[in-house]
Amino acid sequence: MIEAPMNVYARPQFWWRAAMVAVGVVGLLTGNHRIHFFTTQSNLIVLGYYAGVLYWMARRRTADPAAPRLRGAVTLWIMITCLVSHFVTNHGENPLPGLLAGGVAGDPATLLANRSIFLLHYVVPLMALADWAAFGPHRVVPWRNLPLWLLYPLGYGVTSVLRAVLFPTAPNRYPYFFLDPTAHGYGWVFLQLALLGAGFLALGALLLGLDRLVSPRGAAVTAPATAREEPAGSDHETRVLPGA
Repeated sequence: MIEAPMNVYARPQFWWRAAMVAVGVVGLLTGNHRIHFFTTQSNLIVLGYYAGVLYWMARRRTADPAAPRLRGAVTLWIMITCLVSHFVTNHGENPLPGLLAGGVAGDPATLLANRSIFLLHYVVPLMALADWAAFGPHRVVPWRNLPLWLLYPLGYGVTSVLRAVLFPTAPNRYPYFFLDPTAHGYGWVFLQLALLGAGFLALGALLLGLDRLVSPRGAAVTAPATAREEPAGSDHETRVLPGA
């Protein structure tokens, strides 16, 4: 029996992910975001991954994303952007007043910049987190993948320090204060990276725990095969979604 192809455009997953990509594009285009900032890199990763997911969903007629294990890493990295920005660099300051302050002060450029930062630091991360919790597949990422998720953010910190050493006249030599050894030395910098790494590990564990909490206990929900039976004589290849 031939199954009717799935209408992915009727699925909330597709439009939620399309909105996430749109928000990220607007955020990046309306601010001054240099590539050596983790905020810029992590948002570009989100855009690239979910743009690919949208193409995959439309092409394969499936509601599930490609490379679901990678989705966990992408979610962790963009949540790092949100939490480090809010608690470490902004010391927990409420970002909402800044969305109006620029206009009140008669500076539209400041208002636009604040809104751009808000989209990239808060809206995109929270949309990615909601996607991770609300949409499957769940329970496809093993716990052993968690240490691999940390390679990028910790590698970013190390390479940022090397960039400052190799190119001392580069703009924004130290993109974040906790990477700057000027006052406390390199030992302090690497201690900060170790502490952040422990926090990232805990955050990744929380994401994996959330992934298991929102799916039935003991059920391993994987990306289903979406291949459709073809009529006899069809020259179309039968395709099955990979699990990762």
